[in-house]
Order: sequence, then C-alpha cells, then structure tokens
Amino acid sequence: MAGDERNFRSSYYEKVGFRSVEEKKSLEILLKDKPLDKIKLKQFSLRFTVPGIYRSFIWKILLEIVPIHVTSHTFVMQQREHEYKDLHRALQVIGLINDDTPKPQMYLLMWLLETGKLRFDWHAQIESDAYHNFLCIAKTVLEMLDNDVEAYWISKGFIRCVSKFQDDVPRLTESIMSLLEKEDNELFRIWDKLASGSCKILVFVALVLLITLRRMLLKCTTAEKIIESLNNPMGDLVV
Repeated sequence: MAGDERNFRSSYYEKVGFRSVEEKKSLEILLKDKPLDKIKLKQFSLRFTVPGIYRSFIWKILLEIVPIHVTSHTFVMQQREHEYKDLHRALQVIGLINDDTPKPQMYLLMWLLETGKLRFDWHAQIESDAYHNFLCIAKTVLEMLDNDVEAYWISKGFIRCVSKFQDDVPRLTESIMSLLEKEDNELFRIWDKLASGSCKILVFVALVLLITLRRMLLKCTTAEKIIESLNNPMGDLVV
C-alpha cells in the first residue's frame, strides 16, 4: 500500500513539474547511509540532476576528495585546507602569484607545483594548450562554488576525470558525428555526469555546441576561423 502511494505521488509530482521534489527526497535518503554508498550516489548523479544545495558535497564524494565516512569529513577537509594554504603561500614567497592573480591561473600554478610539473618558464607553460582544460574547468567551478579550497580540489578532481577520457577521444568523435546526423540537441547537466565518471556526456556537449554555432561555422573559410568560433562561442552568439 505504501509503495502504491509513493508511486502515485511520484507520478503526480512529475506531471505537475515537481519531479525534483522526489529526487531531492531520494538523495536525502541515500545521504543517511553510513558509510555513504558511492555507487548509489554515482547512479543517482548519472540519472538525475543533483540539487544545488548538495552539489559540492556529492562532487567531493564522487571525486574522492573526502571519504565515504562522513565522520571523517571535517578532519579531511581541514587537511585539504592546510595543503591549499601551503601551496598558496609557497607561490607567494617565490613571487609567482599576488592578490591580482586570476584564481584559475593561481589554481593551475598550485596544481603544477603540487604535482612537481612547474617549470622555470611557467609563463609559457600555462599558456600552452596542454593546460587550457584546467583553466576552463577552474573558471567554471569558481562560478558555481564560493569556497576557494573546495573549488581548487574539485577542479583537480574534474581534470583527473578528463585526463582519463583522453584515450576515448576517437570513439567520442565518432559518436558526435553519428549524433549530428540525428540532430539530437538535448543538453544534460554536464558536471554532475562528469563527476560520476561518464565521459559520454562530452559527446552531447560537443554536439550542442556545433548545432548552436552551425550558422557561424558555415561562414568560416579557414580552420583558424573555426577554432576561433569554437573557443569563443558566446561572442559568436552575440554577433
């Protein structure tokens, strides 16, 4: 009887546009697990949009920034904050950053220092295509989160996810070409899916971008113009 009532309620919420009410309740039930079930949280994020109030928390779990044992979260995040401050202070001491340094660039320098990849010619290094993804991800994450420490660690988590997908690029490209023929332009909540380990969402992102910029791209006469349009989609849309 209780199951029938819940199914009726779920159906009603979905019909009147309040499906997210049930999704939020389902997530709150999952968050009561001790320890947290990472597989269930991943499945939820792949299927639904994570409510904004829980997004950074879920991302930290899925990106392995904090463990599944909630009682350890305070201690772990304190350690993450100490690491953040140590890296930040080190870059200040050697004169690589100051109060005017853009945060995406600062995060990239911190990450390079942390991973032992920071070079003497760091100006040229961070402007290379190899680190463009990190800057873009950090910029986007900063627009969604207010906490600098969380933003840094989550940016690192996403770049780790993206790095895992490098070998899948040829296959994803084929998927994009296949979907372009169908002109399926539905765009999902990208970051929730990416945090859950789904690289296929990038196919839909590329697809929507190409379809949205279709008119501008068809006017391009050189490869350089095409790349410029793809790198600055909002500028082309304004035009």
